[in-house]
Amino acid sequence: MISYIKGIITDKTEDGVVIETGGIGFGVNASVNTVASLPSVGDEAIVYTFMNVKEDDISLYGFSQKTDIDIFKKLISVSGIGPKGALSIMSSLSTDDLITAIMAGDVKAISAANGIGKKTAERVILELKDKIDLEELYTSSANAPSAKLSMEDQNIKDTILALTALGISASDAARAVKAVPDAGEMTAEQLLKASLKNVY
Repeated sequence: MISYIKGIITDKTEDGVVIETGGIGFGVNASVNTVASLPSVGDEAIVYTFMNVKEDDISLYGFSQKTDIDIFKKLISVSGIGPKGALSIMSSLSTDDLITAIMAGDVKAISAANGIGKKTAERVILELKDKIDLEELYTSSANAPSAKLSMEDQNIKDTILALTALGISASDAARAVKAVPDAGEMTAEQLLKASLKNVY
């Protein structure tokens, strides 16, 4: 198993990169979002990888963050979703927004991915809703003050979902809630109002 590759990016396309290390160029499939987040051609990068082995093919799928591999593995565990379908979804939605879409049951957001129909999107939500928690999004939110909050607090989950329903990105919503002092002691209405102040 190849956990990651550290080397020089020698080529970038819409669906992947070539990264050279030890005189070998590894072709790595990647989402549009991952390709965009990686350094330019000629620069060094670390790409976290997932190896997909089939009878007639061995393919590498790369990600700029370890957390992206986790969501990728969850997606390919869904019946009818292969690695290419998972990458299509991850090209259409950031990991944060995908987690929120699954938790919110947002079929439209997931089915907007190329090659993903309504029934497939519904299956993603049905099979993964119990396997994914907004805590993954909440605890991974960067650039926000730490707060002593438990994602078991339904108010926090509801507030994040309410903010995304208003058109705020999932990551911004999580940061806004996390930045509220004493959020765990507020009602849902109070938390929503306080969080909105951190967005606008």
